[in-house]
Amino acid sequence: MASVQLKQIYKQYEQTPVLHGIDLQIEDGEFIVLVGPSGCGKSTLMRMVAGLEDISGGDFYIDGARANELPPQQRNIAMVFQSYALYPHLTVYENIAFGPRLRKEPESSFKPRIEAAAAMLNLTPYLQRLPKALSGGQRQRVAMGRAVVREPALFLFDEPLSNLDAKLRVQMRAEIKALHQRLKNTVIYVTHDQIEAITMGDRIVVMNGGKIEQVGKPLDIYDRPANIFVASFIGSPSMNFIEGTVQLKDNKELLVTEQGIEIELPLCELILGQQITIGIRPEHIALSNQLESGIELSLDLIEPTGAETYLYGKIDRFACCIALRERQNLAPQDKINVQLPKQHLHIFDTVSTLRLN
Repeated sequence: MASVQLKQIYKQYEQTPVLHGIDLQIEDGEFIVLVGPSGCGKSTLMRMVAGLEDISGGDFYIDGARANELPPQQRNIAMVFQSYALYPHLTVYENIAFGPRLRKEPESSFKPRIEAAAAMLNLTPYLQRLPKALSGGQRQRVAMGRAVVREPALFLFDEPLSNLDAKLRVQMRAEIKALHQRLKNTVIYVTHDQIEAITMGDRIVVMNGGKIEQVGKPLDIYDRPANIFVASFIGSPSMNFIEGTVQLKDNKELLVTEQGIEIELPLCELILGQQITIGIRPEHIALSNQLESGIELSLDLIEPTGAETYLYGKIDRFACCIALRERQNLAPQDKINVQLPKQHLHIFDTVSTLRLN
């Protein structure tokens, strides 16, 4: 196992900056997920940790030792790629054994490790098959087996599940997490899928535009996003946002939209006239039968998923999604009344986009 520390890490290609001063401490045995949209720099950061990309500036440490110039083969790191990177002419056993043989380890040394890894990953019946005879999930297990046999201090996973279908992704998420719980190795896992991030990581690192927006435990980030970007990116369906100004009425602080819709705010140090954006998760919006206390919403689309039903419409000019567990007899163009409970509102400054409450 290994701890990893990144201090003011920069990366640029010629005159194009890609990473802007990344600071991150990863503890020994921790499962860290780097998540963000395409092009945010998460895969570049992982490749720098692996030694596949040069570091333009800053310091990178493994177990307290500076490793900026350390070649990849000396970093005791194993990487699992999105493409599996298997040799098509080699059997499963030979693919897993490729690294130890390259390092000239005796077969008596690595064969028991391969057998143990195969048993752990349910690959024992497939050891003599070629990759073309395997499913996508089995090929991903072979790639993981190759990493396990190396017995690295640090595992790197670069979007390993993006080529799999939805059902298999769920299964493989559980298998990777179970593998980590058995081996206790440090893991850095890159994905653009925020569901993978929430379900797998001990901590999540949310990246955008080459910077870290927020680091924290999955549910802490879900419940208290640091800014509008994190709030919109983490959660599916996304958080709803409504803009307006702060006004006072009957000793209550309200957000008032351009069309005059009033939404009561929780206690917060706000300035009258301040431009703010409130956010609320789809599951926290409630249907209301009380016309005087509800906000009218005209339905545009109804999307049943089985366990939940998503209702889409607009409040003022702002798109809104409601997630319901109970099934409702509703149709597009119906008008419904909703409530936005103030205890579930997230308040952001519209200009800076930072969280206020």
